[in-house]
Amino acid sequence: MSTQYKEDVVTEASKTKANPPPLYKVLLLNDDFTPMDFVVEVLQHFFHMDAEKATRVMLQVHNEGRGLCGVYTKDIAATKVAQVLQHAQTHQHPLQCVMEEN
Repeated sequence: MSTQYKEDVVTEASKTKANPPPLYKVLLLNDDFTPMDFVVEVLQHFFHMDAEKATRVMLQVHNEGRGLCGVYTKDIAATKVAQVLQHAQTHQHPLQCVMEEN
């Protein structure tokens, strides 16, 4: 005959809170060669902006030298930057896209 022991286990809820991951801004940089309509297309395709918002951001890039595309976690921001750079290179435009910590 076997004997089974049931142990009382007390667990305490952890009161530590996980910090949210750092966020990164994805920015387009102005140049004198990339057409404005290409920039609007990039903003619509990769950042899911409507035509009006994409035009506003494109004008910000044109007038201020850089424009905010969005704020993302590090991995997503890096992926967006890589996608935009590859797309620009494929279409032979010198458009630059960068990320910086928010």
